[in-house]
Formats: sequence, structure tokens, C-alpha cells
Amino acid sequence: MSLLQQALESGKFGVTAEMAPPKGCDFSKQMEDAEYLKGLVHGVNVTDMQSACIKASSLGLCIRLKEAGLEPILQMTGRDRSRIAIIGEFLTAANFGIDTMLALTGDHTVVGDCKESKPVFDLDSCGILSMLSEMEASDKDCGGNDLESKAPVFYKGTSVTPVYEPQILQINKLKKKVECGAKYAQTQGVFTIDALKRFMDAVDKANVDVHIMAGIIPLKAAGMAKYMNAGVPGIDVPEEMIKRLSDAAAEGKEKGIKGLPMKVGIEMAAELVQQIKEEKICDGVHLMTIGAEKNIPTILEKAGVSIKE
Repeated sequence: MSLLQQALESGKFGVTAEMAPPKGCDFSKQMEDAEYLKGLVHGVNVTDMQSACIKASSLGLCIRLKEAGLEPILQMTGRDRSRIAIIGEFLTAANFGIDTMLALTGDHTVVGDCKESKPVFDLDSCGILSMLSEMEASDKDCGGNDLESKAPVFYKGTSVTPVYEPQILQINKLKKKVECGAKYAQTQGVFTIDALKRFMDAVDKANVDVHIMAGIIPLKAAGMAKYMNAGVPGIDVPEEMIKRLSDAAAEGKEKGIKGLPMKVGIEMAAELVQQIKEEKICDGVHLMTIGAEKNIPTILEKAGVSIKE
């Protein structure tokens, strides 16, 4: 049983981080960043060619993280692989002791950096979850053939977007994913407690039995927040946060101090994490620091969060 499963199923506050493989074959930076996470998180999501951009595979970095003593979470999109390839990846992952996953349908290749690539989409996120659930129950592969060993069991996760209209569509999708086998869900980035509370109320009213982990994105600058508001579906950074970042930039310029907006972004992220935990709004947080994993220890310290509690 993975650390994340142990934490969430025992009622502890779950903490996960996210890491992207390199656009190349040198994993040295990722392995250096991984050192910041040891003992601080229950799992590390490894993205699967996020935004349809070419990177090294999620499985490859998951294996390296597992060997380094961390708990990797294998992300798997349906965009690039047939069900044969997907199930082969999971069987390989199990051999290396990787037992936690997160299913995604995946962005279309037209938004990525190799637009000539043909998408597969043999399975969407629900299809991936169902295939794994059926394999676990039957000890058979996706073709109905007996496996030569007992089927591996994965702690299965999915994603959900809290800030979405009409909200009922996200709730219905989440409910279907849970029916297909998802036990936990990590949300798109949330920036206000009120939005998260509204979403959690809707989940409760719909009787969806799943552990929810709030996605937290530490903002690095006002420009980043404005860009996300304009171009990333499901993101809504409030003007109050943007102003705090802008004021920090102005103060830094006036005093000749670099990095003040990032410090403010870390503080705002920590404030959200602390309030979510103290008020028990949901079951945990998923920290998406976008290459700045070294900031995670500071965020958790400021938030007063430790997985050793």
C-alpha cells in the first residue's frame, strides 16, 4: 500500500508534489529537486507529456524516483497510447514497485510542440481506470488473456476542475471516474477558499465518495497570474492576489530587492494550504510548483504541515 493511500484512507492530510520529466535524457536536475521532497510528501506525480509537449516518459522518471526512495505517482494519458501500450506500461511500473497512478485523457496534439503527431485516444481517463479495475479483478489483460502472475493493484487517481461552469458537468464526470475505480482526485489549481468550499459542497451533495486533494500553484509574478486567467481553462486568480504580486514587484524595484513577488506567491500558497488543513475543507493538497520544487519545504513549513504528524 502506497504512502498516499495509507494517509488518505487513515484520515491524515495528504500532500503530493508534481514534477515534469526533462525535454531530453538528462534526469540530473529532477533528481536534485527530488531531494527537497524526501520526507515531506506522500507522493510525487510525474507528468505525462503535459500540454502534449514532448518530454522523457513519466514511467522513466517514476523509476528513478522510486530508486531514490520517493513514492512516484505514474500519470497516464490516453492521448499517445493504445490500450495495449497502456497496460504494458502499468505492468512494467508494477515490476519496479510503483503502485499509485493518475489517469488523464490528455490534451490534443494540436496544442503541443509536435503538431504532426497523430493522437490515439483509444481510451480516455475513465477507460484507463476501468481497464485497470477489470485487470485487477480478473487477473486478465485487456484482451481477456490470463496474466502469468497475479495482476498488480494500483491506487487509482484522477483529476477534476472545481472552477467550471456548469459545475454539474465536472461533478458528473468525477462521479463516473469514481465508478470506474478512482479513489482520489487532484484538482486543477484553486486560488480561493470559497471556490473550493463550493466545489466540496457540490461533491458532498452528489454523494461522490472520493478523496479530494486541492491543487495549489504558487504564483511567481502578477504576469503569470494574468496569463493563467486569460489562457488556462478552470483557473481564476482573484484580483487581490494579483495586486499583492504587483505591489511586491513595485517594492522590489524601488528597494533593489529581487524575488519579492515569488516570496509573496509562496506566502499565499502557504496560507491556502494552512487554511485547507485547519478547516478540514478537503483531504489534502497537491503542490504544483512548475519546476520550483525547492520551494515546497518553505511552503509546508509556513503552512505548519508535516506528513509525520
